[in-house]
Amino acid sequence: MKFEKIHNKGQAQIFENKFLENLTKGYPAVIWAMYIPILSYSLYYAYISVGFSVLQMVSIFFGALLFWTFFEYIAHRYIFHFMTENPKLERIVYIFHGNHHHFPRDKQRLFMPPIPSLILASLLFGIQYLIIGNYVFAFFPGFMIGYLLYASMHYLIHAIAPPFKFMKPLWDNHHLHHYKDEELGFGVSNTFWDRVFGTMFDVKKEKVNKEKVKDLMFDK
Repeated sequence: MKFEKIHNKGQAQIFENKFLENLTKGYPAVIWAMYIPILSYSLYYAYISVGFSVLQMVSIFFGALLFWTFFEYIAHRYIFHFMTENPKLERIVYIFHGNHHHFPRDKQRLFMPPIPSLILASLLFGIQYLIIGNYVFAFFPGFMIGYLLYASMHYLIHAIAPPFKFMKPLWDNHHLHHYKDEELGFGVSNTFWDRVFGTMFDVKKEKVNKEKVKDLMFDK
């Protein structure tokens, strides 16, 4: 996804129809508010109806949270940066992620919009249910909380400087992914899998370009 020009103002136009265009935008508070009741009920159902113990639920939940980090890495590396010459596939990749590299300051497209998000979440729930059965009622909430934390972290990386010194490598890894090399730095919520698979920037040696980083940050 190489663009001749990275736009620091405005946002990509996905659809000409204004109604459909509005459906491509998501807001953090709306997405969190939408999922918390759903995920809470899933955990309640796992405890009351399925009969999982609290310890089982906690173990499955945090196992799913950890699994999300791996899923995040794989999705970002192999799906969101999928290279193709097929115009239709190229447009799908652009809608999912390319528009973010094209318009990195667009804060309305860091969270997946409500309707597409619910459709995809339902599909993932179904796949997980086919694989792990009733465990999904404790697994799916952990997995989705992982997504919500990932999207929130992504939002923060584009909104503020790292609040703690130990978080700076995470911030730098993502900034360098944007303006230096899109084939490195796929971790957003963490750098663990980048380190495992050798796609981590050497943030101790890389000199971060403050002007280019500024171009990636939201307008206050």
